[in-house]
This record gives sequence, structure tokens and C-alpha cells, in this order.
Amino acid sequence: MRRILYIVEKEFKQIFRNKMMKPILFIMPIVQLAVLSYTADFTVKDIRIYIEDQDMSPLSAQLISKIGASHNFTLKDVSYTYKEGFSNIQKNDIDVILSIPEHFGRNFRSQRKTSLFITADAINSTKANISTNYLQNIIRVFQTEQIQKLGIIKVKTGIDVVTRNWYNPSLDYKFFMVPGILVLLVTMIALFLSGMNIVREKEVGTIEQLNVTPILKYQFIVGKLLPFLLIGLLEFTIGLVVALYWFKVPFLGSIGIIYLFTFVYLILILGIGMFISTITDTQQQALFLAWFFSVVFILMSGLFTPIESMPQWAQTITYFNPIKYYVEVIRLIMLKGSSFASIKINFLVITGSAILINMLAIRNYKKTA
Repeated sequence: MRRILYIVEKEFKQIFRNKMMKPILFIMPIVQLAVLSYTADFTVKDIRIYIEDQDMSPLSAQLISKIGASHNFTLKDVSYTYKEGFSNIQKNDIDVILSIPEHFGRNFRSQRKTSLFITADAINSTKANISTNYLQNIIRVFQTEQIQKLGIIKVKTGIDVVTRNWYNPSLDYKFFMVPGILVLLVTMIALFLSGMNIVREKEVGTIEQLNVTPILKYQFIVGKLLPFLLIGLLEFTIGLVVALYWFKVPFLGSIGIIYLFTFVYLILILGIGMFISTITDTQQQALFLAWFFSVVFILMSGLFTPIESMPQWAQTITYFNPIKYYVEVIRLIMLKGSSFASIKINFLVITGSAILINMLAIRNYKKTA
């Protein structure tokens, strides 16, 4: 135990002796959490819309006024021709075209079938889909208002649909994104710092001095991991405080459960970084491998896109992705207040993986003496 503590003391001295390390560990996470949480916004605003109005009726004018008053849309122009609007789409000056046909107002009042046509620039398919959904919602609301106002159409379906959003009533994207970004920051710091740890010793030559000491392989690896484990927990605490008091993200679960899972998760990520460090010879190689795995893990974690939307082969691969389990757990605990029983499977998977990868790191570390 005393040998491990000596290594831990050496690591802390080495970390804090580096002037660049303190800003990286304590300032960068807060800045990144703030910037990413504000920029990773799935809401779409200032959608540029062109309206082709062939009806020129009071009803079409009211619809145009309602769309123009929406904070999601910027009304660029209203004209009688479709050609002008499509030309603007080609120039990337317009995002959506709404076409109002002739006799729209007359058909609506006489209860005849009438249609509105939406054309969207779908180069960015996500933006196009959200934009058309926004526009369709405005049209539905407008239709309901006109039905009530004119009193000429009676709709009796017998079903009253009431929508209620649990756990995020206001649909604030930050409640969904901030916990995930917190996972991202903890993962990146732990993976990159541990991934370059032993390699740095190789490059400066101090690894040879450590190899001739009576320190056992497991003592060396544990002593290397402990400082970064403590730093990782501190980083998580800082990020959690920012999430709770800056972004006002609710925390409905147990603080003990979330720290227990974070503790085990960090052991796994540090083990992966340490394993990378044992199989590479330079910090450049370690950085490249850590970056490769982190990008794949992040993109396939469900952080930005639902796993259910991925192809079946990709969904199968996500079972081997540790970030996927942690993103799911932190959202369940913070936003739903889930108990340990709800995350038991995730905990067992991460714990088993942490044991396995650290055993591989210990076995793979070549102690020549």
C-alpha cells in the first residue's frame, strides 16, 4: 500500500508541476460545458420563409400574419409566383416556401377540401423536418381558431387529446443535453490524461527507473490510476454544480448512486486509457488512438441522436460502448429519479468491463525488471 501511495504522490506532483495542467483540469471543463450546452440546441429559429399567395383573400392574409408573428419564422417575401421563391431556395436565401392556392378562403368557408403546399430546402434534413413541423403546427392552430371564430364547421370526434410532457414539461433542451455533455467532458479528460500517462514516462526515460524498482505491476497501474480517478470525480463535481446551479437542471435521484456509478465508470475509462498507454510508444500515437475511440463512442452513444434511429448493426455495436450506458444512467437519475434497480444492468456491465480492461492493462504493462 505504501508503494502505491508513493506513486500517487509522485503523480500529483508531476501533474501540478505542469503550469498548463491546472487550466486544463479546472477552467476548460466549465468553459466547454457552458459553450457546448448553449450551442448544442436542437431548436430551430429564424427560419426564412417565402409565401406564394395565389388566393389574396382576407383568410390567407390572416394566415400570413400569424406565420410572420411566429418567433421561429422570418417572413422574407409574399408574392403571387412560385418561381421567385424557388429561385431564392436555389440561392440559399430561403428555407421554406408555403404555397396558398387560389380559392383557399372560399373553399375553407364552404367546407370544401383545400390544401396548402410546403416546399423545404432539405439539404439539412433535420432543419427541414423541424421547419415543416413548426409550420404545420401553426397551420393547425390557425385552422382551429378559424373553426371557433367562424362557427361554420362543427367537428365532433368524441376524443379529447391532452398532451403532458413528463420530466421536462417545458421541453427545455438543456435538461436533455447538459447531463450528456457532462458525461462527455468527464470521459474526454479521463481518457486523454490516462492514455498519455505511461507514454510520457517512456518518452522522458523515467519508465526505466521505475522498472528497476521492486514495485509490482498492479501497484504501478493502481498508483497511476488513483490520481486521475480523484481528479475525474472532482471534475464531475464541478460539472454537476454548474449543471444544477447555472443551467438549473433538475436532480431527482440519489447523489450516492450517481457518484457510485461515476466511480466505476471512471475506473473503466481510465483503464482503457491506461491500456492504450501500454500499447503505444509515443504520446502522438496514444493521442490518436484515444481520439479515435472517443469519437466513435460519442457518436454512437445516443448523446446527440437516438440509438433507436441507428441501423441494427450499429445498435448492436452500442452494447460495447461505455458512454452509452453512462449517458443513459445520468439522465435516468437526474431527470427521472430512477433507483438502483433501474440501472442495475448498466452498473453490472460497466463494473465487469472495468475489471476486465484493467486486468488487461496490468497484464500488458511490460516491466523489464
